[in-house]
Amino acid sequence: MNIAFLASYNGSSAHAITNACLEGEIQASPTLMISNNADSKALEWAENKGLKAICLNSNTHPDSEALDRAIADTLIENRIKLVILSGYMKLIGTNTIRNFPNRILNVHPALLPKHGGQGMYGRHIHQAVKDTGDTQTGITIHCVDEIYDNGHIVAQKKIALTPEDSVDDIENKVKAVEPKFYIETVRKILNGEIKLP
Repeated sequence: MNIAFLASYNGSSAHAITNACLEGEIQASPTLMISNNADSKALEWAENKGLKAICLNSNTHPDSEALDRAIADTLIENRIKLVILSGYMKLIGTNTIRNFPNRILNVHPALLPKHGGQGMYGRHIHQAVKDTGDTQTGITIHCVDEIYDNGHIVAQKKIALTPEDSVDDIENKVKAVEPKFYIETVRKILNGEIKLP
């Protein structure tokens, strides 16, 4: 099964999943990396790993619908079966979602539906967790639809917090387990333990 990644910066989860594929932990072929950022490290490491690495953004396609079509067409041309977002900071277009219904996954560093939606990314999420005094945070892997952080929840992992945890502590606790949990979830999807809608 060919899988693709979309990333805006480092693509750390994508890197971990690619390595898991290459080491045989996940039975899939990491095929394609698309980034909206021509300077992203994700493109560089993907190319070094033998993936096709492509930048598609508003510079390459000023019209948003044309950009959406280009992303969908690139995924289709490379016979992609599962798309994995790894810190991709753009909303996925309708055409791409229509061509890959419930086959685009995103990881969110909180327990959705809490602390989701537009503008809720990175430290903003961990700050919100701290500000609301949550006793736990976690990781949510969900299918992507036209609304930020709205799609079907595929898997969640809870992480206990203490009142003394700083925003940095919360972020580090999540980052410590996120790649492994993403790998585990993708593996379960591909071997049929988890059924996507």
